[in-house]
Amino acid sequence: MGRPGTGLGKVIMANETASASYAHGVSTTPLMGLTVGGLLANAIETYPRNEALVVPYQDVRWTYEELGRQVDEVAAGLVALGLEPGERIGVWAPNMAEWVVLQFATARAGLILVNINPAYRLSELEYALKQVEVTALVLVPSFKTSDYMAMLAELMPELAGAEPGKLAAKKVPSLRWVVTLEGNAAPGTITYADLKSRASKKTRARVEELASLLQFDDPINIQFTSGTTGRPKAATLTHHNIVNNAYFSGLQMKLGDRDRMCIPVPMYHCFGMVVGTLCCVAHGSTMVFASAGFDATATMDVVEAERCTVLHGVPTMFIAALDSPGFKDRDLSSLRTGIIAGAPCPAELMKRIMGEMHMEQITIAYGMTETGPISTQTSVDDPVVRRVETVGRVLPHTEIKIVDGEGRIVPRGEPGELLTRGYCVMPKYWNDPEKTASAIDEARWIASGDIAVLDDEGYFQIVGRIKDMLIRGGENIFPREIEDFLYTHPAIEQVEVIGAPDEKYGEEVCAWIKLRDGQSVTAEEIRAFCEGQIAHFKIPRYIRFVEEYPMTITGKVQKFVMREIMARELAEEKAG
Repeated sequence: MGRPGTGLGKVIMANETASASYAHGVSTTPLMGLTVGGLLANAIETYPRNEALVVPYQDVRWTYEELGRQVDEVAAGLVALGLEPGERIGVWAPNMAEWVVLQFATARAGLILVNINPAYRLSELEYALKQVEVTALVLVPSFKTSDYMAMLAELMPELAGAEPGKLAAKKVPSLRWVVTLEGNAAPGTITYADLKSRASKKTRARVEELASLLQFDDPINIQFTSGTTGRPKAATLTHHNIVNNAYFSGLQMKLGDRDRMCIPVPMYHCFGMVVGTLCCVAHGSTMVFASAGFDATATMDVVEAERCTVLHGVPTMFIAALDSPGFKDRDLSSLRTGIIAGAPCPAELMKRIMGEMHMEQITIAYGMTETGPISTQTSVDDPVVRRVETVGRVLPHTEIKIVDGEGRIVPRGEPGELLTRGYCVMPKYWNDPEKTASAIDEARWIASGDIAVLDDEGYFQIVGRIKDMLIRGGENIFPREIEDFLYTHPAIEQVEVIGAPDEKYGEEVCAWIKLRDGQSVTAEEIRAFCEGQIAHFKIPRYIRFVEEYPMTITGKVQKFVMREIMARELAEEKAG
């Protein structure tokens, strides 16, 4: 925009700004210039005797002082391994006390925590470790149907004969250390207890020294988010991104040091480790974990027994809780607020949560991993209709604009693509300047791919998605990743993956497959081909064998037509 009288452009006046789809979260509360370790130190100093972490299934009940001691011991142990600030350390585990300790210990040691989805299979694990050059991997030996140690043995047979700390694997040359969180040390590995025992006076002093050297703009966390093309992207977040996002999200819920938050969402995701644990630490609240993986009955048991006031979840988790055995006989009167996010939430579900779970102050949040993660959120003070029908207003110190296909801001009330700018926007995708440049423009706006509408009171509604992403039970799934894998099947000539509507999960994966001439394969055989190779939630539920696809004149597949056909067919099957 030009200045008045220069003829270089038109200045938008106040009344024009108010009518444009642009919102800036103005706040008298400043951003915090703290590292993750600094945030924990503040909580320990301010709320030393408050319960910090409660994990009944592990018999863990620690105050902030005790959590601090655990964190310092593990941080010193990591330093003793020779790990240097800026190196990457992966955590491949479900929700457990050690995950929380590692989240803060890696930050204290200046290491970049790499979140690895517990559902990952071999090809996904290999890509993640190589893309960000992980130096150390901390994992449980197995979880549910996944044998992690067996996968590691297949990926790097050198582990069995390696001296701990001197692993030299051909496929993952950066990896030196493997730490197991449970059981005895397998060949080439050390245990979590071994790691803690390596803490010394010297390494503890180094951890204290690092507290004054680490900067809040340093990268601290890498999370993999699927792209519309190719492999997952390594979204890189700084201390500044996630510390402030956690703090301001907590303010929307009026979180305080008497609140007790049940966190059933996974720690490998921003929802668990930023809006969950980090949010609690920012406000002196108690973190409560019911089970390693989500279990509706266990979650309700712990909410009731621990008198939790806050509960997070994606819509499918709340549906499962409402439908869990004995739900109507439970005393959930302690519940007050929480966040529902990760997938569109039907208005009727919100009303049930408010009424049947006593969560009158439940909030809805919207964002993405690359924005650390929340851009908009409703407040406990918002009218019920706003908390049911919108994703709230822009968070403090954050900007949002809604643009048309040419990048011009649309008037309020008109749909367009939502873009975010501010402290919360990640600096980059790790080791991928090309994708970083395509995601974040010169003015530091990052596009969401979501179609949104902004009303005159500053509330946002998400009305659709531009990209082909589908959301199954809170898991973001991009078709290209599944298509690339299915193309490795020798019988498949072409495959197109879309989302099909589903009452329970919101969407299910659907694959339209064209086979090579003379080839024959069943849907069951396709699913068996996927087992153990890609995450279970990416395996197509619906498989259609086709001879052709709906196409444009220029030869592009019309996926929107495919989605319409599937929606109609499924509706007819249900009616029939």
